[in-house]
Amino acid sequence: MVKKAFYSLVLSAMLVLSSCGGGLLGNILGLGNTNTNNNTASTAGNVLGILGSVLGGMGGNSGLGSIFGFTDNGSNLNDMVIGNANIGKSDLIGTWIYAQPGCAFTSQSGTSVANKVKQTLANTYKSLGFANNNTGFAFKQDGTYEAALKGVGFNGTYTYDPSSGKLNLKTSGGTIPTYVTRIGNGMSITMDSKVLVNVLQALGATGGNSVINNLASQYSGMKMGFDLAKYQ
Repeated sequence: MVKKAFYSLVLSAMLVLSSCGGGLLGNILGLGNTNTNNNTASTAGNVLGILGSVLGGMGGNSGLGSIFGFTDNGSNLNDMVIGNANIGKSDLIGTWIYAQPGCAFTSQSGTSVANKVKQTLANTYKSLGFANNNTGFAFKQDGTYEAALKGVGFNGTYTYDPSSGKLNLKTSGGTIPTYVTRIGNGMSITMDSKVLVNVLQALGATGGNSVINNLASQYSGMKMGFDLAKYQ
């Protein structure tokens, strides 16, 4: 169902022209309309450098780095364990921009490899085209969200359980199960490796499958995704 949902989103993005007056995230990323009411995806083609103007000429950094004051220095390893971060729904509200690859774990025994995993994913994500000028999430108080992954915008409704860290992103084609953890002064949205591979396949970014599958086989209970910096 997850794979089918994302294939339908990307097909819609190919068929639907972006319109003016998009949602907040679309305006920030320069993606046009990501708030399409009927939950279809939209894209504005080339978005490179658009967010860079917002960031003061940063120009779409796709490696490990700092934006909007984001830092993972001194991160509490316990916060990287799913369900331990104590992130309330009010903490989720706002616009979040991709800062670097993210990972989370089902127990603290795995957190010691976090930096190694992120460095490996950084090279893969960069080659696949993920950058802070084309990837982000915006969550609203009314239970709706906007998202953009590699320049493909989509939206829908979400449910979030702070006690378990489980965040379900609902789309017109199905539900994408993800997890929220804290990282430094930002947060991470991660998912099972199979879900992430399906997402990448649906985005036409299959080059990272072997790397992700290999990491998943090495570290049991690890989730992978995106570390995010708070924009507003």
